[in-house]
Amino acid sequence: MMKAYEKLQMARSQHRPTSRAYIEHLFTERTELHGDRKYADDPAIIGGIGLLGDYPVTYIGIERGRNLEERIRCNFGCPMPEGYRKALRLMKQAEKFHRSVVCFVDTSGAFCGEEAEERGQGQAIADNLMQMMALETPVITIVIGEGGSGGALGLSVANKLYMLENAVFSVISPEGCASILWGNSKLAHDAAACLHITAEDMVEFGVAEEIIREDFRHFGKMCESMKGKLLFDLREWEYKTGKELSEERYQRFRNLGSWIE
Repeated sequence: MMKAYEKLQMARSQHRPTSRAYIEHLFTERTELHGDRKYADDPAIIGGIGLLGDYPVTYIGIERGRNLEERIRCNFGCPMPEGYRKALRLMKQAEKFHRSVVCFVDTSGAFCGEEAEERGQGQAIADNLMQMMALETPVITIVIGEGGSGGALGLSVANKLYMLENAVFSVISPEGCASILWGNSKLAHDAAACLHITAEDMVEFGVAEEIIREDFRHFGKMCESMKGKLLFDLREWEYKTGKELSEERYQRFRNLGSWIE
């Protein structure tokens, strides 16, 4: 069995399919939408409308880029505030037209540069968390690689969260954690074990519902299996009201965590 830090390296691999690859395999009749209607369009978050089987859905994904040119343009999958505002705009649009939302998460974290702070990075992510909790339409999130910090959580307030078997989900990068706690980022492998970041950990803690097995050599077949899982969920929620869906999501998060008295 691989250790947590080894899984983190797998999650960060440049050879893993990006969000765009999943979107292209899962959804038909796609129309990509752009811009946050306030500042700009962020290539690090892609989104639009498509068909999942016969269901119209809104898809949103954090995109790292498939080659060096794309990675630079997508800021290596570290979204800016306008990316999160674009995502929220698309989710509110989906709610208005009774479309489900499917999100793909793959980021080391939101961009933390000066320009992002100037444009309200923290506020943009906080708005997503608050608005997604009350969204009256189904939300499914799939962590396809690295789920880092608030940058990942900004698209993860969902009715169901799935993780690929070598994906990780963490409040902070192991390198950052090791630097803060022990003053040495080279102890990241120890921090990864302490943080409990693996897909198995997330299912055990109730953060994720299920682990999706990886088979990138047969990617089309893997996506067909994933599509069946998503369609099953959408059929299950088809006759639930918006209030019921938002309440289920709220109670899901209320029930997370454990304590000792």
